[in-house]
This record gives sequence, C-alpha cells and structure tokens, in this order.
Amino acid sequence: MGALNTAGSVTFFPDASPFSEYTEISGRAAAMAAERRRRAGGGLGELLLRIREEGKDSIPEHPYLYETDVEISLVDGSCKSPVEKFWNGSSAMYILQKATPNKESDSMEGSRTDDAVYASEVLPKENPGALALSVGRAKQLISLYTMVQNPNMTYLGMNDLVVLPPLWARCDGSDPQHICWIGAEPLKAGNKVTGLNIYTVSCDGPTTDKTRFANLEELKMEHKTRHHSSVVTTKGFAQYELIAAAAIEDTIAESGSNICVDITWNGVEKILETPPLISAATLNIALESGDPRSPVFQLYRELQFLLALAEGLRTGVTEWPEPSESESALKLVQEFLTDLKKKLDGDYLFGNKNGTEKIKCDTDAVDTCIKSIFGERGDLDFTEQLWCKMKSVSSYQELIDCFTLVIKSLEHGEIQPWIHQGSSSFLSQLIQQSYHGKMEDVSLSDITPIQMLLEIGLEKMKKDYVSFFIGQELATVTYLDYFISTSVDLQEQVHRVQKLHHMLEIMVSCTGLLQFRHENLFPLTQICMKYYKENPLNERHVFQLPITPALVKKFYQNDSPEVWKVEISSGHGQKEVKTTWQVSTNAPVEHANNSGFFCDSTVNGSSEERLYFITMTQCSQVQFT
Repeated sequence: MGALNTAGSVTFFPDASPFSEYTEISGRAAAMAAERRRRAGGGLGELLLRIREEGKDSIPEHPYLYETDVEISLVDGSCKSPVEKFWNGSSAMYILQKATPNKESDSMEGSRTDDAVYASEVLPKENPGALALSVGRAKQLISLYTMVQNPNMTYLGMNDLVVLPPLWARCDGSDPQHICWIGAEPLKAGNKVTGLNIYTVSCDGPTTDKTRFANLEELKMEHKTRHHSSVVTTKGFAQYELIAAAAIEDTIAESGSNICVDITWNGVEKILETPPLISAATLNIALESGDPRSPVFQLYRELQFLLALAEGLRTGVTEWPEPSESESALKLVQEFLTDLKKKLDGDYLFGNKNGTEKIKCDTDAVDTCIKSIFGERGDLDFTEQLWCKMKSVSSYQELIDCFTLVIKSLEHGEIQPWIHQGSSSFLSQLIQQSYHGKMEDVSLSDITPIQMLLEIGLEKMKKDYVSFFIGQELATVTYLDYFISTSVDLQEQVHRVQKLHHMLEIMVSCTGLLQFRHENLFPLTQICMKYYKENPLNERHVFQLPITPALVKKFYQNDSPEVWKVEISSGHGQKEVKTTWQVSTNAPVEHANNSGFFCDSTVNGSSEERLYFITMTQCSQVQFT
C-alpha cells in the first residue's frame, strides 16, 4: 500500500516476508486514514467555497459550524481584522476558532459519522467571546486547507478549483512555543495557486526582564538558516503614545481619545533602538468630544443642548437642563429686552456695558491659551444673543414665556433688533416683518417654540465654527458650505454641526497639546473635512496625518514605545518571506484571557519598568509547482 505526499503521488513500500501480513494490515489502516483525510479535506473545501459564495454580496452575519467543534467566519475590510497586528493583507479571510457550546451541537454529536462535514449549520448569533483551538487541531485544519488549495489534489472531488481567501486559526498557546495564531495565505500566478505562505504567531509575557528579549543578530542568523538566504533586510516600526485621555473621575467608561505617532525606518541596528529623525512618521488622532478639561467644553455643552432640542423635535420628548443656580432664562431675557428698549429710547447708558460684554459671546470658559485661537466673536446679532440667554431654559413653559416676551416686544415696536443678512430662522422672518409694522400671528404651541429655539441656536453655532476655521485660515466659506448648508432638514443640519465641533476639538487639542502651527493644522483640517463630507459622525475614527518625527520628538524621546518591532525579510515578490519580532504594552491577541495565555509570567509589582508582551511571527512557504 502507499502513502500520499503533497504532490498527490503515491509512494509504495514493497512487501517483505515474514512481515507481509503486518504490512497488509498497516496498509489497510493507512488507506482508511487517507480516505478519511480525503473526505475531511473535500468537506472543508466545499464548506469554505460555500461561505465564500454566500459572502460575495454581504459578509454572513453568523459563523458556520464545521465538524461540531470548529466555528468559521468570513471577515473582510469592512470590519477590524483580528490579525492586523501580524498580517497586513487587505483581502477577505476565514477566521477559525473553537465552536461555542450549544445544545444543537451537543445533540448532533450523538449522530456523528466518519464524514468530514457533519454539519454546516449557522450558529446562533450569541457568542460569549473568542475561543481558541488546540494547536494540534489548528495545524490539522491548516493541513486540510493546504490540501484543498493544492491543484494536484484532484482526487478530493471538489467541483471547482478556485483560489480561496486566506485562512487564520486561533490557537490556545498550549504548546511550548505558545502559538496563538496559525495562518495560510495562497500564492497565486493568475488564477492558479502555486503555493502557500504558512504563518505561525507565538506570544509570551508580560515581562520587564529584557534578558528575555531577542538579539537582533541572532534573529537575522536564524532567518538566514531557516530560509537558506544569504542577504536579509530589516525594517523597524515604533509607536509612541503622545496623548492618552485618562478616565474621567467618578465615571465607569474611559475615553476613547488617543493621539499617537507611528514611525517606520529601514536598517535597524539593535532591538528597541530609537527611530532616526529621517524616518517616516504618521500621526494618529482619535478624539472624543466632551472632555471637561477641554478649553472648548462650554461650547460642547451648548451643542448638547442643541442636540436635546433636535431630539425633542424628532421624538416629542425634550430633556431640559437643570434650573440654573443663578438667574433664570426668563429673567435674562427680560433684562436683555429692557436694555434694548432703553437703547431704542436713547436712554442706553455706559453703565450697561457690562451687560453687553456678558452676552457678547458664549466662549467665556475658553482658557487663556486657546482664546487667541477660538476668540470671542464680536458680531452677535439679536437672535444669537437671545440664544445665549435662552440656552439655560429649564422647561417647556419657560420657553413659551421667553418667546412670548420677545414677540410682544416686536409687535408693539418696543425693539428694532439687528440681525445678520441671510438669516433664515422663523424668528428672523418675524423680526424682518416687524420692520414694516406688521407681523403674522404666531401660535406658541406644540413643537413650534422648540423649533424656533433650535433654528436660532443652529445659526449661532454655525457662525461660531465658521469664524474659527476662516479666522485661522484653515478653510474657505466655499469649502465649509457642505457643513453650513440650509438645503437639508434640521436634523441633518444638526448632524453636520456635530462634525464641525469634532473637527474643532481636534484642532484645539493639536494646538494646545502638541503646539501645532498653521502649516500642520491646515492639512489636518483638509483631511478631516474630506472624511466628514463622505462619512457620518464617527468620533472613534482615527485621522492620520503624515509628519516628520522632529515635529513630535520632544513628546516621546524620553519615553518607551507602546509597540516596537523589527521585520527581517529576504527574497522578492512571491518568494519573499519575513520574520517579525515585536514587543507591545498591550496583549497581542484578543483571545489571550479566554485561552489562559501568559499565566506563567512573573511580574514584579513594585517595578516601575514598562511591562512588555513579546510576539514572534514566522513565515514558511509550501510550493505546489
């Protein structure tokens, strides 16, 4: 009998008496094992092909079950890749992990046969976490995938030989190397698979013991020996955290804000070396609005009230601010109207100057270091000043009372307020009508007063943001037109104002924390605006700005990196193979806790040294032709 090799041929072992009977039994066992393996490979191939076909239009929402113990999901670029730290492929991929225990699989276990695919049913959506396979099981699945992709394995019985997406299997690290992932990526020549890249990712740590760190020369020599190469190249990568928003006291959730820099360079000379200044660098900015420490926090609170009004208009339920401990909104409006009446009567005295200063702008909470950037706007018209008074309104009735006072003053000609040209709010229209001594009747009921307040708030805040971006020469009115357009409904206008505020927070943070100047802020503004013209609000989005390391070196030169890695490579094109060694402050695999990784690590709790996880990614190739 014979055994199958990777090329699909059969190697025969001649009978040798007196062991012919033993050889015959062994041959039958080998043949049965080969048949089971053939059926397993064919079954896996058919299932992978089915998943691929069903995922052409949209990625399947649920994973698929293979042999009752393996869960297979298809992942593409629309979601975060679980292997992005180890593999930079951008195509769709299969992710294999241990199946979540469920009653269905338990009942199926009893009716299991020797067939390769016992079930390909869609699993329930609920998944308590990523569960890893044993390293042995993962290697077995990679072996079957290799058979499926091998064009010489025609006897598997698959109808079509197609190039399948790469496959990655989560591992539990139970082997001596602590392997946490094994992956396989097809090598192609046109539509034909010529071989595979096989990846193994091993993890260790956390540790402060740098004697456990690799030696660069030893890594290079090991790579040369494994791949029979005489020449290797090295590429370095380091990530430094510049600004990390700490958790706000007395809250459970931490802020997702972070500013870090990624630096890459060629010609690494030693492990953990500081990147040279000639390196390429990218600033990564993810900033969530609403940090009380932000110099524009009061503007953020103003925006939150605007959002509450918009939500009230949409749902019919409005959440009003808590009553102010100082003067009520109604009293502020009364004083405001009284001052205007005195001015119209010629009785406006210099003693009222403080009142005018008080309503001049709503950025009084902006601290000194930012006032020069987000300065006070001195051209607030009547409706904008009214908004500054009424934004503290604490009930629907108080809202009606405030607008009743304003409308009566307009009807009786007691005030003739000035408004910006082009103002389109309903209150602005009433004011324009009052200039001619005739106003339409206004019914302050239902959603009308809420919409009136929302409109004047929108106009005021739009002008605040436009004043900043134009004043700092970061954008033109034409480029801002999308964000301030009135051709869309009020809800969409509010959404676009949210985008303006998020961009403002980014600019203010980069100015106040990183001391960015116009030459850095301008391209960052263009990147943000381009993104927000095409995408909805997303404060988790990471904006990336190419910079020189010198621009932020002072923030990281005395700090340790969050991630540092060296990539050793040899060969070219599809013959290229890489070895990557990395240290990181965060666990490199998301299934570490579920799989019991790192439990044997020794950590000195009193040490102030940074704890690092160590990750090694190795690549080998299997050639089919």
